[in-house]
Amino acid sequence: MVVGEISQERNLIIIGGGPGGYSAAIRGAQLGLSVTLIEQADMGGVCLNEGCIPSKIFTHAAAKYSEIAHFQDMGIGSSDNLFDIKKLLSYKEKVINQLRSGVENLCNANKIEIIRGKVTFLTIDRIGVENGHQFDIFEFDQVIIATGSNPIMPSSIQEKGERILLPHELYKLEELPKHLIVKGQDYIALEVASSFAALGSQVSIVIDDKVGFPFDESINKELNRLLKKRKIKVYKELEFISTNQTEYGITLTFQTDKNIEETISGSHLYVSGTRKPNLETLGIYRFGIEQTSKGFIKVNGNMQSSIPSVYAIGDVTEGPMLAVKAIKQGKAAVASIAGEQTEVDLTFMPIVAHTIPPVVSVGLTEQTAREIDLAIRVSQYALGGNGYATITGKKDGFIKVISDSTTEIIQGIHMIGEGAVEMSGSFVQLLEMAAKEEDIKFPHYAHPGFNEGLLEAVEGLIGQAIHAAPIKKKDLLTI
Repeated sequence: MVVGEISQERNLIIIGGGPGGYSAAIRGAQLGLSVTLIEQADMGGVCLNEGCIPSKIFTHAAAKYSEIAHFQDMGIGSSDNLFDIKKLLSYKEKVINQLRSGVENLCNANKIEIIRGKVTFLTIDRIGVENGHQFDIFEFDQVIIATGSNPIMPSSIQEKGERILLPHELYKLEELPKHLIVKGQDYIALEVASSFAALGSQVSIVIDDKVGFPFDESINKELNRLLKKRKIKVYKELEFISTNQTEYGITLTFQTDKNIEETISGSHLYVSGTRKPNLETLGIYRFGIEQTSKGFIKVNGNMQSSIPSVYAIGDVTEGPMLAVKAIKQGKAAVASIAGEQTEVDLTFMPIVAHTIPPVVSVGLTEQTAREIDLAIRVSQYALGGNGYATITGKKDGFIKVISDSTTEIIQGIHMIGEGAVEMSGSFVQLLEMAAKEEDIKFPHYAHPGFNEGLLEAVEGLIGQAIHAAPIKKKDLLTI
């Protein structure tokens, strides 16, 4: 190792080139800051190279593959359409390379200095960067830690092998699992189950508790119906005991709530697992930066840590481990450094699942509203009554709206159905603006379109949805 003799000075250093890191770097450059971005691996981070993008390529392919029967109804295609996973993997690599190149070009266009290497804090205002035999030292005015997280296998699963897969490993398989067992109930587990079932795998879902999925009760009920329709078996309230892995498959042993042992056999096991912030090798613990009991860096609303010159964003901070959070935090952090007034509020961060059909949840669920004794009224509009849903053959699902019955302020919007992901931004905006029912009724909605479902759901709060069966006033749901 060659150690640099002179410490180099930098204004703002960002450690990590994932969505949060490169977004912070570009926004910082736009605000007139001199920015240095240090990345140990590939630009774009886990999200672009192993997580969000690869997984959504598979969910997109699965959604399109599931439409073949509808295409044939319209005279498009033939019955011999086959799925080729190797072509999908090739497409995945092409998309990742294009996006990664795009990120690098944007950084270069914004005159952001990119340095490759592994970072270690030497003092509270100095870092060392190791790249092969080269070791350089940098002093900084401010630093943003955006190093992300790593998946870890749950402690209950002791063994590891080619048939037990974490999220970043699943989308590298060169063969479609014959029977994929999905252990988990978060949005990623649902995406895995939905997409691989659509592509041709037999799929089973194993859930530890009886609560089920992390959405509004109505969404969960519809998800269970659709999973059953697609022959995806869901096992609930099973206490995990052990796994037995062979070269041909894997068997899971569980104990039911009635103390009876049960086994499930498949070709592969997908495990949602947990994620751990990438902080250990940075050495920040030596300098008194406050961390939570789980190892996350404590930050204020500006993403500033207990050390004023050190900021942290994304998975190294508490909260959902989502790219959308990291991007928002990264922009807020550099805005604060540039002297602007800013603050991050995660209250209305949407929960999104790219299932078939997709799911979006924003704001209060009906169950939560009941628990806090909020006076509400609820309306649910089935997409089966939507003209565009009929045209496209995507009639599964609904839009559910929860409103404060006293103030008429919208408290929650939940959707399962085509267009949910694209409409989620509008849902968030409505809740952020404390929109009332009349605010949703006033605008014009493109016809025909899935967006009309939101209007119908809100009009349904008082029994005035047009494309829904009449509801008697006494049957309107007010809690």
